[in-house]
Amino acid sequence: QNSSRLKRVFIGAPIASSEDLHQRLPKKVALPVFASDAISSTAYATQEILIVFLSLAAVGTAAYSRLVPISIMVMVLLAIVVFSYRQTIFAYPTGGGSYVVSRENLGKYPSLVAGGSMLTDYILTVAVSISGGVAAIISAFNNLEPYRVHIAVGFILLITLANLRGLKESGSLFAPPTYLYIICLFGLIIYGLFRVFVQDLGPIPHTDPFENELLDGANSVTLFFFLKAFSSGAVALTGIEAVADGVPAFQKPEAKNAAKILIWMALILGAGFFGLSVLAQHLKPLADEEGLISQTVLAQMAEHVYGGRNIFFFITQFATFGILILAANTAYADFPRLSSIIDKDNYLPRQLMNRGDRLVFSNGVILLGLAAISLVVAFSGQVTLLIPLYAVGVFTGFTLSQSGMALRSYRLKEKNWLFKTCVSGFGALTTAFVAAIVVVVKFTDGAWIPAVVIPALV
Repeated sequence: QNSSRLKRVFIGAPIASSEDLHQRLPKKVALPVFASDAISSTAYATQEILIVFLSLAAVGTAAYSRLVPISIMVMVLLAIVVFSYRQTIFAYPTGGGSYVVSRENLGKYPSLVAGGSMLTDYILTVAVSISGGVAAIISAFNNLEPYRVHIAVGFILLITLANLRGLKESGSLFAPPTYLYIICLFGLIIYGLFRVFVQDLGPIPHTDPFENELLDGANSVTLFFFLKAFSSGAVALTGIEAVADGVPAFQKPEAKNAAKILIWMALILGAGFFGLSVLAQHLKPLADEEGLISQTVLAQMAEHVYGGRNIFFFITQFATFGILILAANTAYADFPRLSSIIDKDNYLPRQLMNRGDRLVFSNGVILLGLAAISLVVAFSGQVTLLIPLYAVGVFTGFTLSQSGMALRSYRLKEKNWLFKTCVSGFGALTTAFVAAIVVVVKFTDGAWIPAVVIPALV
C-alpha cells in the first residue's frame, strides 16, 4: 500500500482507458513534442561540420566557405524526405512510420531492419540531446564540466519520470522551451545578420595559440572530408520521422494535423540551419574534436553578436539547453509506441505492449531511459563521440521508408502516382547514399556500432 501511495505521488492517479481521446495532443503541444528533436539539431549540426573541417581536415578558414553549400545540400535532402513522410502520414495514419511502411511493402526482414534502426535512433536521440543540452549549460558555466555525466543522467531520470506521468502532461510541461528556443534562434540570426551587413560586425577575435592553429590550417578540402562534413551536417534531419511514427497521438483529424506539424517543423529547421550557416560563415566561430574549446559554436556567436555575456546571451543558452532536453522527449513519445507496434507482430517481449496507469507504454519508457543512461556513461556525455552512431540508423530508416512508399505508389497507381514514385525513389537513393557515406567515412569513429547493433536487433 505504501509503494502504491508513493507511485501515485510520482506518477499520478490512474487515467481511465475511456479518456484516451482526451489525452491526444493539440497542434500547439504536438509541435514541441514531435518536432523538438529535429529543430534542436540546429544547436549542434553547424558545429559538427566545423569540427570535421577545422580539427580533422585542418583546412583553416576555407572551412567557412563550405558551410552554406553543405547547408543547401542538407535542405534539398530535407525537402525530399519531408515530401515522402507526408505521403506516409496519409497512407498509414495508425503510425509506425518506417517499420509499418517496410512491413506492408518490402516484407519481414526490411521491416525489422527499419524497426531496429528507428529504435536505435530514439535511444541515441535521448543520449545526444541530453548531452548537447548539458554542453550548452557548461558553455555558460564552465565550472560544471567535471559533473557533465552526472547532470546528464539526472536529466534523463527526470524526463523518464515526466513521461511516466503521461504524454499530454509531459508535452505541456516541455512546450515553453521549444517556443523560447525558436524565438532565440531566429532572434540571433536576424540580429546577427543585421549587425554583420548593416553595422559591419567583424569575425570573432581569436587570441589563443590553439585557436589560431585551427584557423591557420592550410590543407585542401578533399572529397573524403567534404563528405564527412556533409554527413555530420545531415544529422539535422534526425527526428523527421517522429511525426509519421506518432500520428495516433494527435487530435482528430490525426493525419491532417500531423502533416501540418511536419511542414512547420521542416520550415523552422531549414530556415534555422541555413541562417546559422550564413552567420557562422561571417563570424567564424571555432570547434575542435577534443573539446578544448569549451564554448559551443552557438554560444560563441551569441556572445559576439550580443556584445558579451549579458542577459540575451544567457537566455539563448538556457533556451538551447531547454530545447535539447525537450528533444529527448520526442524519443519518449515515439520509442514506446513503436515498440508496442513491433510487439503486436510478436518480435519483442509482450510487456512492451502494455499501457501503464497513465495510458503510456511505461515499460518502453523505462527501457529507453536505461538504454540512454548507459550510452551517456559509456561515451562520457560527449556529443561529438555520439554523433557517428546517430546517422546510420536514421538514414537506414529513411531509405527503407521511401523505398516502401515508392513501391506502394507504383503498385496502387493512385492520383499523381508517377510523380510520387519518382520523388520517393529518388529520396531512397539519396538517403541510401548518405547512409553509405556515414558508414564508410565514420566507421572507425563509431559508425560500426549501429552497423553491428541493428542486425543484432533483427
